[in-house]
This record gives sequence, C-alpha cells and structure tokens, in this order.
Amino acid sequence: MIVSRNWAGKTFAVLGLARSGAATVSALLASGADVLAWDDDAARREAVFAQWGHLSGERLFIDDFSDWIDPEIDALIVSPGVPLNTHPLAAAARAAGVPVIGDIELFAQAHKDLPPHKVVGITGTNGKSTTTALVHHILKTAGVPTLMGGNIGLPILRQEPLPEGGVYVLELSSYQIDLTTSLDCDVAVLLNITPDHLDRYDGFAGYAASKARLFAMQTAGHVAVVGTGDEASANIAQGLAGRTDDLVTIAPDMVIDQRRWPALQGPHNAQNAQAAIAVARALGIDAAAIEAGLASYASLPHRMQHVATRHGVAFVNDSKATNPESTAPALAAFPRVHWIVGGKRKGDDLDACAAHLDHVVAAYTIGEAAPLFFDLLKDKVPVVEQSGTLEAAVAHAAAAARPGDTVLLSPACASFDQFRDYEARGDAFRAAVEALA
Repeated sequence: MIVSRNWAGKTFAVLGLARSGAATVSALLASGADVLAWDDDAARREAVFAQWGHLSGERLFIDDFSDWIDPEIDALIVSPGVPLNTHPLAAAARAAGVPVIGDIELFAQAHKDLPPHKVVGITGTNGKSTTTALVHHILKTAGVPTLMGGNIGLPILRQEPLPEGGVYVLELSSYQIDLTTSLDCDVAVLLNITPDHLDRYDGFAGYAASKARLFAMQTAGHVAVVGTGDEASANIAQGLAGRTDDLVTIAPDMVIDQRRWPALQGPHNAQNAQAAIAVARALGIDAAAIEAGLASYASLPHRMQHVATRHGVAFVNDSKATNPESTAPALAAFPRVHWIVGGKRKGDDLDACAAHLDHVVAAYTIGEAAPLFFDLLKDKVPVVEQSGTLEAAVAHAAAAARPGDTVLLSPACASFDQFRDYEARGDAFRAAVEALA
C-alpha cells in the first residue's frame, strides 16, 4: 500500500468504509496515524475492525462521529459519494476549520515519500474511463511501469508504489477533484463538459469550475490537454492559452484514422484516442509504441463492449452511457442500430442524440423512462416499441435485426430503477444475449 511519513502522529476522521475508505484507513494506520472511522453499514465497520482490531482503542476508534467534528482533527476524509453541499458533517468540519479531503489528496500528500514518478490525471463528463485505461495500456505496451486508479480499478492507496520512473494514471471525477487541493499532475486532461451531477453544484458553471481546478493545481511546465468540442471546455482552454508550450487542444473536427484500432470506433473514441496520444507524447513514448497500444487495446466492460455476434448481428453493451450526451457517439458509431434506451432518466429529452437518429432503425424503450422516450422517438425513428424490460428489448431487437445490424444497449439513463448499477445492467444484457435461441 502507499504510506507517508506526513501522516504519522496525526488524527484523521474517515467517513465511509467501502473500498476507498477501507484502503484509506489501512494506509493511515500503517503510516502511524490515529483514525476515527465510521460507516452506516455494519458489515463494512466489522471488516475494518477484523483487519485492525488489535489497534482498537489505541489508534483506531470505530465510533459514530457524525454529529460532531473536533477542531483538533487534522482532516475529515470522505467518500466522493458524500454530497459536500448538503452533508451536515461536511458543514460541521468547515465550521471547525477542519479540511475535508479524499483519498486522492492523501495520494498527493504522499508524493515525496514515493520513488520519483509522474502523474496523469484525466477528467471529463464522458470518456474518462476509456481514456484512462487506454493511456495505462499504451504505457504498459511501451514497457513503462504504471498503475491505474482513482475512479477506476483498485483504490490508489491500496496499490503498491511504483518503482522509479513509473506513471500513475488517475481517472478523476469532479467529486474527487472537489476533495483534492494539491494534486500536481504532470499531464492533466479534460475531455469534455456536459450537464451532469448538477444537484451537487451551483448550476452548470459550478460543475465546470470543479473540472477546471485540475489545471489550477498544476505547476509551471506541466502539460494540459483539453478537448474543445463544447463551450465550457473551450472556455477553459482559452483561459489556459498563456501556457503556449504546455497546452494541447483537441478540436472536435480533427480527422483521425481509426480503422487499425478495433476497440476504438466512433467519434467519441476518436477524441479519447487523440487525448491518449497527446498524453503519451508528453510522457516521451515513441510513435511505434503508441500505435501498438492503440491497436491492441480492448474495450472496458460496459463501454461500447462487443459481447457477441449472432447470425451476422452485433450486440454491443454500452451500459455505462448514463446520459444522452454519452449515448450520442455510440449511435454515431454504427450505420444500422436497434437501440435499447431507458432507465432512470436524468432529464426530459434526448436532444443530444438527435443528430444521429438517422442511424436508428428501431428503438426499444425500457424502465422508468420507457413511456416518455417512446413519445419522444415515435415520430423520429422508423420503429419504436415500449418494451419495458431489458430482456424483452433484447429478444425483440434480435428478432427484428438483420445481418450487418447492431443491437446496442446505450440507455442514456441511470440504472437504479431496475438494476443495482450500470454494471449489473450490462451483465443482464450479456445474459439476455446468451439466452437467445
């Protein structure tokens, strides 16, 4: 695990003991800190106690501190899922002058205790997981020691430190950036900004400002990579224009040949690939290794993932597309689409998908949004069916599709009306495809 001398002898409160929270407790205790830890889930509390119970009452205190914060606590560490704008404990910490941070900030604080390394931070509303995994893959292909963490994979503090010359590649949500104050990325990437998570911010401007903080934490000479395909990101790029030697912009109309990269099809993956190429170049990776990484990259689960071809029909799992903006490029990637869409909607329209509806030969609406999306699409695509369930949609789409077509699960919605999460929804799609006669 990653530890730091900076934390020895200090006291931290950790709220939330899921994967990142449990890893945080372990890293702090192993570094010699005192920890107050809590989670409403008794099983998570018991798991932490099972590992560190020998320190209970000495340096580990599992206790409900949700209604108070001692000003002598050095920091309150919270999960990115804790809403900082409404949670009473966050407000109590601020009132007491206690910093509210996350595990990424702890990683930043451990910087000087780690072998010399570089850090890549990648954010954006859509595409950040694919770009993070792609950069990580290119580095591995080039023989560079690398770890992937943040909002993807294992918690970063749980992983073993890299040797000298290694590169940490971090996917960073806006929530994680909000909980970070000193992460100085050698290369920082912003892919795009579209409306999302607005319940956590003072409007869209507040959400965009959160993304922009990734660049504000960088020191001179470090590289910024910014997509300029939307107004908010373009404005951030314009604000960074003084960094002429350290700013790489990715225009939305740049043409790139993706035919050699089977897992990187569609316009959205064109941007993801261009961002990854820019990062790799900034890190000194040669062109041959970059090309080899792009060609051998395999899709992440639930992100434009090809799960099967049956009778000439491709079945693609894009369950991670939880808003219309992330679904639009998936529709653009295939010429004839049987589109499975719906779930717990985040808005009242599918406007972001309008430019690509000419690729849709039939739509099958599911979940809470099924009636609304049926009404929105019935006059815009040739066939629309209110299927209700994912299993029914898969069966009906498979029956209607012909060789060369694509049955695409790209819901443009959250999953929580019918599934535990987007991963469970994607797994259900695969199971439904495998159950076809």
